[in-house]
Amino acid sequence: MERVIDLDQAAAVIAERAARWLAAGLKVGQATWRDETAPWPQRFETDRTLVRDPDSVGVFIAGPADAELSVVLFRGGWADVDYFDGLGDAGPIPAFGINSAAAFGTQLDQWVPHVFGNLGKS
Repeated sequence: MERVIDLDQAAAVIAERAARWLAAGLKVGQATWRDETAPWPQRFETDRTLVRDPDSVGVFIAGPADAELSVVLFRGGWADVDYFDGLGDAGPIPAFGINSAAAFGTQLDQWVPHVFGNLGKS
């Protein structure tokens, strides 16, 4: 898989936003990593040091009314994004052409309010 995004930088983007999400009352899971060189079936790891050649990093966020957002970013520049807003709206969100960790942060800043509403500024 082509390396478009540095996943360690993308994980830092998640970590930068996690405090704000937590302060807004959301539950933020640990980042999960998948190692491309691991034997099939590849396990998801929460300890980055166990992953030699990461091909994805993900995060799960939960909020009120059973709302949830699952994001898995692949180093090739796309993400698998699925959500349920707790009110009946659910499904995948298209996420292609992500070419940097900063662009990933911009997407996160759109996906989180889409699912959980305006969290306010902190």
